[in-house]
Amino acid sequence: MALSIRAKALLFHDPRSLALLEQVERIAHSDATVLVIGETGTGKELIARHLHAQSGRTGPFVAVNCGAFSESLIDAELFGHETGAFTGATQARAGWFEAANGGTLFLDEIGDLSPALQVKLLRVLQERQVVRLGSRRPVALDVRLVAATNVDLHHAIAAERFRADLYYRLSVATVNLPPLYQRPGDILPLARHFIQVYGSRLRQADVTLAPAAERALLAYDWPGNIRELENVIHYALIVCRDGRIDADDLRMGGRLPGGRTAEPSYDAPPLPEDIAASPLERLEALLGELLETGEAALFDTVEERLIRTAFAACEHNQVQTAKVLGLSRNVLRTHLKRFGLIGAEPAPGRGDIHSFHGMSVAL
Repeated sequence: MALSIRAKALLFHDPRSLALLEQVERIAHSDATVLVIGETGTGKELIARHLHAQSGRTGPFVAVNCGAFSESLIDAELFGHETGAFTGATQARAGWFEAANGGTLFLDEIGDLSPALQVKLLRVLQERQVVRLGSRRPVALDVRLVAATNVDLHHAIAAERFRADLYYRLSVATVNLPPLYQRPGDILPLARHFIQVYGSRLRQADVTLAPAAERALLAYDWPGNIRELENVIHYALIVCRDGRIDADDLRMGGRLPGGRTAEPSYDAPPLPEDIAASPLERLEALLGELLETGEAALFDTVEERLIRTAFAACEHNQVQTAKVLGLSRNVLRTHLKRFGLIGAEPAPGRGDIHSFHGMSVAL
């Protein structure tokens, strides 16, 4: 899997980032399992790759997104399978754990694993061996596991969506990666890095940032983190003139559902006194009215409206919707199917397996 530009650039200049980098490098020399916690787009894979590079391990770095694939496929791919283990398994294949033997396995969006897979992962961490689907013979492992999540796992544990014993196994060493707006010293160095890389691709040499553009970049709070900064700079290079990016070339100010928002450029009208209460207070009042009217199946109705509203606000992005609602992606998909917002997944076949292998593993 090709790396994005942001995953190649270890550009930490902010004092908070430098302190984090020092912590990461101390952790790297141990074999401790690491849990990286941070918002989407903050560079969690970048941290995992740096951990691997500093660890001295000679095996490969294997990156897997647990939230990108269906449960029926990720089971076989994570632990491997033997010939005939399921329909389409025409030959034996090693799983990601075996592929990373001697190196590091990075499991992103670990909070999206189903309860059954959580049990299997816990067993692998405890026993340091894996058993392929359709086999009874264990395979010994020497793998450094780095997991990452943008989900509040404490909340997920309280809601019984994530196993507490697995959390403690994963979080032997925890790295909290702050969002970009909390490390402003990284913003301009990253922007200049993206200018250099995308400028080379677009055959634009020596493009500079105008002072007003620098101030705009520093003033914005980057709800999409480094990923958003990368896209903003890429677009600015396309539309800028005379080798200079001005503030008007920066397409910012949009809202990422569930994230922060930039300050509006206009003064919002004051709210009438009768609706000036907090959103939760207004919601509580509305629920009280519905209870008084005897609304039928109120719980199911409210739950469906919440799922539908969040899914629409997130532009049908399942990862963002799950984050907004504090759910794992698997739980969210169950609700989406129940309310007819997505269709049922097709049964895995031979073509699914091959296409999955073609896009899943980054070595």
